[in-house]
Amino acid sequence: MNQDLRTLYPWVKFSRERLFAWAEALPDGVYTQDHPDFAYGSLRNVQAHIAGCYLVWVGRRGLNDTPHLDSAAIPDVAAMREVFAGVDAVMERAFGAFTTPDEEFDLPLGNEVLRVTQRWLVMHPITHEFHHKGQMLTMGRVLGHPYPAGPDTDLGAPGDVTTSRSG
Repeated sequence: MNQDLRTLYPWVKFSRERLFAWAEALPDGVYTQDHPDFAYGSLRNVQAHIAGCYLVWVGRRGLNDTPHLDSAAIPDVAAMREVFAGVDAVMERAFGAFTTPDEEFDLPLGNEVLRVTQRWLVMHPITHEFHHKGQMLTMGRVLGHPYPAGPDTDLGAPGDVTTSRSG
């Protein structure tokens, strides 16, 4: 895999760590609290959906794994961290296995065929994560627990990542 994607992913993990730290600071029950107006119902379920996107696109469709994720079996942020450790392992395997990142190939999806590249398989869940991260922050505000002022959850800068425990 091109070094650029291997370099990018620690920045993604760094920004994810900020979201995890915020979620860990929430009062008990807020992370898993269902809200009928939220897509996926809860902060936990949105984060499980993000992890599932990585596991399906990179793991199943890119590496031919058969990962399964049950969001209801993830009781808290600590367990979600473990799920994302698995996501990180899948990504590392992809960085080693995806040797033709820009070569297009046909990916059968039910009755359709999607023309993609290995780079797309990596970038799709990354951009998907940032989309849903914004939703999670909005959900936190609605629940009365806004993300605190200070470092935001945007993509970490290269200098930030070298000092991060998640880098």
